[in-house]
Amino acid sequence: MKSFVLGMLGAVSLVAAGSVFAATAEDTYKSSCATCHDAGVANAPKLGDKAAWAPRLKEGKDGLYKSALQGKPGTAMVAKGGFANLSDADVKAVVDLMMAKAK
Repeated sequence: MKSFVLGMLGAVSLVAAGSVFAATAEDTYKSSCATCHDAGVANAPKLGDKAAWAPRLKEGKDGLYKSALQGKPGTAMVAKGGFANLSDADVKAVVDLMMAKAK
């Protein structure tokens, strides 16, 4: 019985620890951003599309962070892409990923 209880506690600990690990920027992109940015929904710049990203890259990293975090008026880009549960750090990591793929 003790072995069973200890085993269950260990399994619960692993599950709890798993929820603490941060997702990579790639994981966050795939789960939250790809729906629009892979297909170009509502003129969202596609991942890796250098021509579409060129004018955006001129805004600089801080400008793109601001657009991603707060949304961009007059476009379909809403704050955090509509995923309010994302941390600012998660959003910035995805912006960095998207910028890197556009260069």
